[in-house]
Amino acid sequence: MVEQLLLFIISLVANLLSALAGGGAGLLQLPALLFLGLPFGVALATHKVASVFLGLGATARHWRSSTLDWRFSLFILACGLPGVVLGASLILQFDDRLATLALGILTLGLGIYSFLQPQLGQVKTEQNRTLTGLVVGGAVILLIGVLNGSLTSGTGLFVTLWLVRWFGLDYKTAVAYTLVLVGIFWNGSGAITLGLLSEIQWSWLPALILGSLIGGYLGAHLAIVKGNKLVKRAFEVLTVLVGLALIVKAF
Repeated sequence: MVEQLLLFIISLVANLLSALAGGGAGLLQLPALLFLGLPFGVALATHKVASVFLGLGATARHWRSSTLDWRFSLFILACGLPGVVLGASLILQFDDRLATLALGILTLGLGIYSFLQPQLGQVKTEQNRTLTGLVVGGAVILLIGVLNGSLTSGTGLFVTLWLVRWFGLDYKTAVAYTLVLVGIFWNGSGAITLGLLSEIQWSWLPALILGSLIGGYLGAHLAIVKGNKLVKRAFEVLTVLVGLALIVKAF
């Protein structure tokens, strides 16, 4: 019971912050699973399954207030899902230390960049919807998908900022896309792939899933009620923390 309660609290906090900022649940949840004794592959697969319910919890709140463009959603899925499966297939075969370090530096850079751009993502101005813009944007989403499948900590934050910076979405809308598409479909694909190649700690999932559902819903509610300014600030704080945590982990 103590272990289940600890897992629930960690999951609740991690997923609330992730739903508010548009990614980063792995900052607390994955290291906690490793600390509690799971091997990396099992911890990653278990975390991926739980993260799907972050997406479901957040979607339950966003569904009533967001107007997502489903053609654009299908574009994000078509570009990202192959990368997720590829990344999840590769991660169990290679040492991820250098990749973790690089990802940490890039994630830290995201937070600093957003902080230095006060008006970034505050107003929705759609852009780069031409063929060239979609090809470039889709290629980057594919690359982020590979990172999402292999290194779970913080890659949703990459999707959020890329949707803001390249496609001109405001932070609140970008977070909604990330939570629904990355949270459910990308993480679901990664969970299935890792589940087939590794193992899942099924006995730990009830507490993780409950924390993910509640945290996802509450984080999405705060994002909708408080608006872009709070979401942007949460994004910046979480990217800096995730980036620093990944850099430390690499060493």
